[in-house]
Amino acid sequence: MKEELRAMKDSEVLDFRELERELANAVAADEKYQRENAAKFRAIHQKVASYEEFRDIVAASNLKPLERKDKIGGDRKQPWNPTATTSSSSKEAARAVLQDSLSEPRNAFEFSRDWRRIDMKKKYDFLLQIGAEKLSHIFHAEVCSGLLGEFLLVLEEHLQDGQVTEVMEILQCLAKTPRFNLNLDFLSKTEMVCCHKLFEKLQTLLNDENEEDGKLKSTLKQLTTLYKVNESIN
Repeated sequence: MKEELRAMKDSEVLDFRELERELANAVAADEKYQRENAAKFRAIHQKVASYEEFRDIVAASNLKPLERKDKIGGDRKQPWNPTATTSSSSKEAARAVLQDSLSEPRNAFEFSRDWRRIDMKKKYDFLLQIGAEKLSHIFHAEVCSGLLGEFLLVLEEHLQDGQVTEVMEILQCLAKTPRFNLNLDFLSKTEMVCCHKLFEKLQTLLNDENEEDGKLKSTLKQLTTLYKVNESIN
């Protein structure tokens, strides 16, 4: 009789760890639903051209932007590209990323997948390797949340002499993407500061190159307006 009573009491004891696990799963499932549902409405609002684009936007809804404080390019026990040597140039590494993904990214989802795999310096060459024209195609629906800020951080930190035209073409293509102004409004203070520094560097490099026809300077002036850079940068 005592054993039966003890068994009944044990069955009535709540397993708080199990309840906590079930609650966490329920919260995660609800967050996933809300995130994907919002992505679906966004895709419908953008009037995407195909179901594949609709699916890619929903699939990429779980991607989170990296902060500048995040550790990028740290030591890896297994390199992302085992065939690359430490003496390989960044451009070779960027090409290897494209080769490793079997083809150049065809859409925003594939781009985001490859973008997360490479370190900061290689990201710069990855952008230039793809180029403005292909980026326009990849992001014809919109630039994924957070990526605009990362692009500005990368371009500002690694801008090199002789690549002004390429970088400005990328900035132009990004400015033409849907929801650009909204993405610009969501830039963090750090990202906006980097944006200003990037335009200052572009201005300095144009002056050093003594660009005579004024075409690039005119383009830069237009871009400063589009990116809402302060008026002190001419």
